[in-house]
Amino acid sequence: MYTPPAFRDDDKDSLLATIRAARLANLVTATADGPLATPLPLFLDETEGEHGVIHGHLARANPQWRVPAIGDGLAIFMGPDAYVTPAWYATKQETGKVVPTWNYAAVHAYGPVEFFEGADRLLAVVTRLTNLHEGARAAPWAVSDAPADFIQSQLRGIVGLRMPVVRLEGKRKMSQNRNASDRAGVASGLAASERPSDREVSALIP
Repeated sequence: MYTPPAFRDDDKDSLLATIRAARLANLVTATADGPLATPLPLFLDETEGEHGVIHGHLARANPQWRVPAIGDGLAIFMGPDAYVTPAWYATKQETGKVVPTWNYAAVHAYGPVEFFEGADRLLAVVTRLTNLHEGARAAPWAVSDAPADFIQSQLRGIVGLRMPVVRLEGKRKMSQNRNASDRAGVASGLAASERPSDREVSALIP
């Protein structure tokens, strides 16, 4: 990921927060026939290894797990993003030398990808993913709410993913390269937006 120094995010807590908040990631693997990518709900177990281990699953019919990967896999976690209009910059009134841009946060996690088929391991991953996303609900659904034989049949349709993270790259592009007046204008403009993601970005502008 191209990351100018002004936008580099090396803070581990910040990187982990972006990963935790991303409800859907993209798994990318390089192959002899070109890159393969799949949008997937993934979670990071921070207690495993130096940088944690990413877990998830994909459809058994998805060819990505059958094609040998070349080198490490890449999991892309996107944070909030927002379009930035030049109209919000004080510099527009002063010189007119401004152009549109985009503010966003992203984390790239790299590591060797393991795909697996064992029913017990698959059940553990599915259960953890379910608990993660159901936990905040007033009446959370649990895997055990469904008949056991039905769950076993569903597990036969998926393949598990385990990726120990060997490297994390973070980028947080939040108008850090603009002067204080321009940043204030962007924050104010985004805060007034009807888009929730715009307002989320507004709160991240330094």
